[in-house]
Amino acid sequence: MDYNVSREKRKLVSIKDIAQEAGVSPSTVSRALHNHPHISTETGERVQRLAHEMGYTPSLLARSLVTQDTATIGLVITYTADPFLSRLVQGVEETARNSGYSVFLSSSYRDYERELEVVRSFHERRTSGIIITGSQIDTDYLDLDDRFPLPIVLINCRTYPYSVSADKISGAKQAVEHLVQLGHRRIAFVSNAKLSTDLDRQTSYQQALREHDIPIDDTLVVEGDGMLESGVRAGQKLLSLPQPPTAIFCFNDMTAMGVLTALREADLQVPRDCSVVGFDDLEISAYLCPPLTTVRQPCYRMGQAAIRMLLQLIRGESGIQAEVLPTELIVRQTTGLAPKPS
Repeated sequence: MDYNVSREKRKLVSIKDIAQEAGVSPSTVSRALHNHPHISTETGERVQRLAHEMGYTPSLLARSLVTQDTATIGLVITYTADPFLSRLVQGVEETARNSGYSVFLSSSYRDYERELEVVRSFHERRTSGIIITGSQIDTDYLDLDDRFPLPIVLINCRTYPYSVSADKISGAKQAVEHLVQLGHRRIAFVSNAKLSTDLDRQTSYQQALREHDIPIDDTLVVEGDGMLESGVRAGQKLLSLPQPPTAIFCFNDMTAMGVLTALREADLQVPRDCSVVGFDDLEISAYLCPPLTTVRQPCYRMGQAAIRMLLQLIRGESGIQAEVLPTELIVRQTTGLAPKPS
């Protein structure tokens, strides 16, 4: 039999097809494919070889009916276009695949109702569990157990018991400490008021200033939304102050890129006139001009840790605790000594 037919013409191979070719019963093929001890080595090897040559793929639906596990994971992200999520998704998908699970991906667009709708659809699809990034619902899931009984792991929600987060408190402190060591005292912060995780960064920013006896100036804290355009607007607002900052710490790298654009449009040089620090360490950040100083979040490892935690929940293991992974300051060329007073 010629099995090297084109993919377009190839039909799905069934256990009956293999049985007919092998000259055995379908039940014998099924047992051989599952390494049943009552099947002889010779028959088992012949069936396995034929299944491979014929391109047989086990039915996940049939498997789920037997095991009550669809071997699928629902992954809810904020936006498919968010570059921060690419390495995180890669970590989830590769670790899931190595564990025999497939991943369904859907976006919430940072909308509460949309997130609920996506989570509900994953339940209807009988996924084995769900991972959510940038959740707008976060700890409210604890009150929704009766509606959503599947295991749920949140990413970057430290208050949720089953979560994996980067240490944003330490990361923000490292960023501010770095700027203080360079002599800066007017250090601004561009926030993202839409996210509860922003509070960690802002609180740590303020605490670091206090530790160095630097007064808190509310005019130096400007709200953004984590996107490039809001970074431009925030930069313009800060530069319009009677006494502009000499350094700007940004919620994320996208915001920092917008701030760099505002500084460039104002004919200011970085870092001579103003230093800028981002947060995330997107791949593009190392290739900006100048390359961006930023706080690195271990995105790939966060994805790995999230799927491992979810698999523990699926298996019904106990003693599972929230994980916080370390962040790291990556010093490049957008930070320098504070300009001397004119």
